[in-house]
Amino acid sequence: MVFSSAIFLFIFLPFVLAGYYLLDRRFKNFFLLSASLFFYAWGEPRFVFVMIGSIFVNYLAALAIARYKTKALQKRAKMVLILAVFFNLSLFFVYKYLNFTIQNVNALAALAGRDALVRQTHILLPIGISFFTFQAMSYVFDVYYGKGQVQKNPLNVMLYVSLFPQLIAGPIVRYQTVADEIQNRRETLSDFTYGIARFLIGLAKKAILANTIAVAADAAYNALAAGTLTAGLAWLGAIAYGLQIYFDFSGYSDMAIGLGLMFGFHFLENFDHPYLSTTVSEFWRRWHISLGSWFRDYVYIPMGGSRVKSKARLVLNLLAVWTLTGIWHGANWTFLVWGFMYFALLTFEKLTDLPQKLAGKKGLSALYRGVTMLCVICGWVIFRAESLSEGLGFLAAMFGFAPNGGWSSYTAAMLEQYAVVLLLAIVCCLDWKSMTRKPMTIFREKAPNAVFAVETVVLALVSLAAVSFTVASTYNPFIYFNF
Repeated sequence: MVFSSAIFLFIFLPFVLAGYYLLDRRFKNFFLLSASLFFYAWGEPRFVFVMIGSIFVNYLAALAIARYKTKALQKRAKMVLILAVFFNLSLFFVYKYLNFTIQNVNALAALAGRDALVRQTHILLPIGISFFTFQAMSYVFDVYYGKGQVQKNPLNVMLYVSLFPQLIAGPIVRYQTVADEIQNRRETLSDFTYGIARFLIGLAKKAILANTIAVAADAAYNALAAGTLTAGLAWLGAIAYGLQIYFDFSGYSDMAIGLGLMFGFHFLENFDHPYLSTTVSEFWRRWHISLGSWFRDYVYIPMGGSRVKSKARLVLNLLAVWTLTGIWHGANWTFLVWGFMYFALLTFEKLTDLPQKLAGKKGLSALYRGVTMLCVICGWVIFRAESLSEGLGFLAAMFGFAPNGGWSSYTAAMLEQYAVVLLLAIVCCLDWKSMTRKPMTIFREKAPNAVFAVETVVLALVSLAAVSFTVASTYNPFIYFNF
């Protein structure tokens, strides 16, 4: 089930909200858990058992670790942790990478002139497996490292992992973030109303901006396949996809955070205006924050992070993180190359201390910001491509090797058709809240009722447009559902 679908907006969500607030507090968690499992099972019921099995194994692992967390039994706790990690990675591999591995083994066999060595399986990818697996693993890690208390009630652990607002595409929530709220939360009217506003803003990002811009991005890649791509259309498509994936994913995160607030949960932010970044390092502090912090806390820092004695070890740590980041996103060489690209860029910045050297130098900082955004856009080209050859062909077209020259009437028509929405999307990438904080504070003090009325009307109009786009559009799932 998709947040930006009519069945979710007009049937599932109203029913769950009504049931939740009508029930006695003793039954709220069980009701939310049941609704979350139904939500996940809507598209492919059998995969709900994969998720439940994953949760149960990690629940037992955390219990065992907590039991063995004494000096005398520390080795047993570590062994349980290793087994839990092995289980999670095995589950990950079987459902996400087994077919990819078989495909590459058979490709190598073909190069050697041999028949396929292994038959492809019919295993399908459970939606959101990357997210619920990482959440379950973070719970086990936190118990092991003493960052969180073990939960003895399996239903509470199941609710934490399967809670429908963040189940499919994050943000990746740490157990300690919501541990108290699972058992002792108190819903408030201010949280509920802000949650509605946040959800509607996310819906607008997805339905109005991301889905509309997606048509321009798809047109560019289709033109590459048809041999009619121009350099201008390639740039239009690359920029469009960069905006599409941002508003698609940040829109989902806004909706998840808003839904959480409606039920009394406070999830951490997942995006912080990443396209305002001046360096690649800053971009990854602002983009998909929950994933970046997960790899930082559970991979990078345990390996020594940046506080290591040799530069070689620092490079190794970065290589491990970005190889895993690429792999996490999908079973395709494009994601690995995308991860290696960021490994190279971030290693360069770490070894040269370039971000620190640029601080205070406006001219050079502005120039490097342009370089950063160019790298990000080129990275999204590889990320979006179905294969490395397609990605490289698209990049070649952007830089003067387009199969159909630099410009065409079709390119001009596409630009004319999508110029307004692209410009609107770029404007929406700015941090308007910070930019208008001072004057808005003055207005709120002098005319609070007028400001409230204007904000309400604007939100209502945006919401009406978003719902209209949702009802009128064809099925368009969130990009990160694939991960």
